[in-house]
Amino acid sequence: MRKLLIEEMNRLSVEEFKESDKFPFVIVLDNIRSLNNVGSFFRTADAFRARKLILCGYTQHPPHREITRSALGAENSVIWEKEETTLGAVRKLQEEGYRIISVEQAEGSTLLQDFAPESNVPYAFVFGNEVEGVADDVIAVSDACVEIPQFGTKHSFNVSVSAGIVLWEFVSKNLT
Repeated sequence: MRKLLIEEMNRLSVEEFKESDKFPFVIVLDNIRSLNNVGSFFRTADAFRARKLILCGYTQHPPHREITRSALGAENSVIWEKEETTLGAVRKLQEEGYRIISVEQAEGSTLLQDFAPESNVPYAFVFGNEVEGVADDVIAVSDACVEIPQFGTKHSFNVSVSAGIVLWEFVSKNLT
């Protein structure tokens, strides 16, 4: 066994990526403060072919050196928008037919392994601030909250790690 060379991985060019079919979801960032996390979201959005990334509130946007450092160019392939408020972004998405899923520990949340996305329905996954989580007003208008089971002493994953876990679960269920 050996590690593959980059040219053996058959990755899309930026132009091919932009023209490719995307999975039926968008990512909404609710006041993410870490530029490294924002960059990581760009890479995750690229890896899982998200329709777009919506940066809300004080979440920073490209061009920014710290975002580029962790995005590694994904900020050039992923469509992104900047919205003043997360609630405003979520309301627009609802009008477009998206189901809003906040990734949060909340009363009545669904454990990730029990989340069963409907076919042919677009989803918007909201990821919250590193300290405060998803804002209460956004949770109040969400269609559901999804929670990642955890078994250690800490109460949460890093937000960009949460994105990788949740979005892989969603994409893997859309591959079948």
